[in-house]
Amino acid sequence: MFKDDPKTLVSTKWLADHLNSPDIRIFDASWFLDEDERDGRAEYEVGHIPNARYFDIDDVADHRSDLPHMAPPIEKFMSRMRKLGVGDGHQVVVYDSAGLFVAARVWWLFRLMGKNDIAVLDGGLPKWIADGYPVEDMAPIIRDRHMTVSRQAHLIKDVTQVAAASKLGDYEIIDARSPERFYGREAEARAGLRSGHIPNSKNVYYADLLNGDGTMKDNVKLKAVFDGAGVDLSKPVIASCGSGVTANIVTLAMSRLGHHNHSIYDGSWSEWGIPSDLKIETE
Repeated sequence: MFKDDPKTLVSTKWLADHLNSPDIRIFDASWFLDEDERDGRAEYEVGHIPNARYFDIDDVADHRSDLPHMAPPIEKFMSRMRKLGVGDGHQVVVYDSAGLFVAARVWWLFRLMGKNDIAVLDGGLPKWIADGYPVEDMAPIIRDRHMTVSRQAHLIKDVTQVAAASKLGDYEIIDARSPERFYGREAEARAGLRSGHIPNSKNVYYADLLNGDGTMKDNVKLKAVFDGAGVDLSKPVIASCGSGVTANIVTLAMSRLGHHNHSIYDGSWSEWGIPSDLKIETE
């Protein structure tokens, strides 16, 4: 049975019941790959959950890096959130128009900044609309709000840390990409990247954690997915993917299972896959 949890995942009914609460802040984080030829911000402007603000993962990012949407410095995060009227004392709910895709990235980013009062809307905008709840095209009234941030360094890993974990085997490294990409049978969409996976990593395709309507599977089915991939949930986990987005669906699922000792390899395959002396495997 689904259980609403304002620190991980909430239902459309929960959000509808709390929609007019003065301390609720809602984000639409819709974002698409280039090949989708869709514009998340443009779609937000056409229709979004009432009072939602748009969260752009490519804007709230570290632009000093050549890698896509890397986690921003604390100062930039605070500045952007203040402009969006989100701060201390707010309960945040984030969704996207794919069901459950980019929203988990924003959930992790808030937690990285020490803000745990954030949940992903289960099933996102499609389920909200399917359940008969309203959308609007009006921009919300935004007032500045102070935010206190404390970066949680244990929630993020760099390439050196991941390389050490791959060699030592003291972490479970989970790759959320499709099996075709994990095993190097399908070329990477980003030009110039090698195909394959990090040595000693395991494949948990993010789509296998979701139901057909974009909601997250129940805990029994989630556990079965991790067990089927040979993941030892007694060990700490580093989650990876193509560019640090869908890896967060893995950690969100793990949090639903009560496993909180996990982190994200922010560079993910966008960094590891660059031609270098970093080893890769295809078996």
